[in-house]
Amino acid sequence: MLHKHPNDWFADDFFSVPVIAVLRGLTPVEAVKSATRAWDAGVEHVEVTIETPDAVPTLAAVASAAAERGLAVGAGTIIRPEQLGAAASASASFTVSPGLDETVLQESIRRGLPHLPGVATPSEILRANALGLTWLKAFPASLLGPEWIRAVKGPFPDVQFVATGGMKAATAATYLSAGASVVGLSSDFSSDAGAASVRELLASISGASAPH
Repeated sequence: MLHKHPNDWFADDFFSVPVIAVLRGLTPVEAVKSATRAWDAGVEHVEVTIETPDAVPTLAAVASAAAERGLAVGAGTIIRPEQLGAAASASASFTVSPGLDETVLQESIRRGLPHLPGVATPSEILRANALGLTWLKAFPASLLGPEWIRAVKGPFPDVQFVATGGMKAATAATYLSAGASVVGLSSDFSSDAGAASVRELLASISGASAPH
């Protein structure tokens, strides 16, 4: 089935760590440095946005660094099908969009790149479910708020949300406790102190889920 592939791929313990690093507007050197902070903090996956062609070399650089660790990197801000060729050539392993576009979804899957589309309304969630998707990006999460996550998890308990957009490590736990499966963090990885806060977040989550 055409739309089954991305669900299987994401559900296969891909998002076992509840934080993904989202890197935007950085040079290749800066992005690799931020990605390394994320990986060293315990984050497994990084998304590099490619809203402009100038960002593709940054994606390629991070993907190359990730490959040395056996990790996957996604291409973000995919809003046009023609961006997918660049994402594939830069060795992206999955794609992320701020919205839901079936043409982008189908072309991404055709290229073997599981796709994570953005949603902000119940109607968009229904559309995504009809296309066979259960992993969705809640965007912009900082404006939707944790109560939005909690509210939509009621009628859509099987949907797994990756909450991104204006998120901080300091407030991420609120979204996770509201029902988000993953939070996307950006600015925290611009400094060692920020990365340390992410490490503490992950440790607190791990401690809370550990058996007593």
